[in-house]
Amino acid sequence: MTLKIYGISASRAARPLWAALELGVPFEHMAMTYKAGATRTPEFLALNPNGHIPVVVDERPDGAVTVWESMACALYIARVHGQADGQSITPATPREEAEALRWSFWTVTELEKDALTVLMHRLAMPADQRKPELAEQAENRLKVPLAVLETHLQAQHAQGQAHLAADRFTVTDVCVASVTNWIRPAPGLLAQFPAVWTWFKACVERPAFIKSLG
Repeated sequence: MTLKIYGISASRAARPLWAALELGVPFEHMAMTYKAGATRTPEFLALNPNGHIPVVVDERPDGAVTVWESMACALYIARVHGQADGQSITPATPREEAEALRWSFWTVTELEKDALTVLMHRLAMPADQRKPELAEQAENRLKVPLAVLETHLQAQHAQGQAHLAADRFTVTDVCVASVTNWIRPAPGLLAQFPAVWTWFKACVERPAFIKSLG
């Protein structure tokens, strides 16, 4: 079997890359950029007709499985290539499975858009193209979902659990921390949510995350 992950680490492909590295799953990294029309070729559009990275192609004995959408890619890798043993990032109980699903979807709907605005207008775009007012507006909106995350993490701590779904690091943390990372150019915002900051810092200090950056 061969697992291929298409996309560069400086993109949403960071999520499946991080998940695979946490599991120690062998994979082939197809370091495809999203620039210069690379994802609009007939060959790539045959993999993902939306023309976006990441894409995961899992060559299996019964045929190739193709997955796109970054959260789906990370969740697929954890579920199919991990062991539900209560030690790896793979959900091991129905509750852990539910947490992985709900927080991954929540992150896309509640966090990602404004987090990306912060990243782009505080750091990633050329300085002369940034609009600080857009970043400030996004940061103000992010206070609402970050407060939700803060409350959940506080409740987890009260139960003796240090992470989003369990006491151990799971794919739930991969999915949410990968987006929270885009808010890092606004350290003052993250500092307002101490449970979020402590959890996030622990996530991005993990060797697999650091290795995923290339």
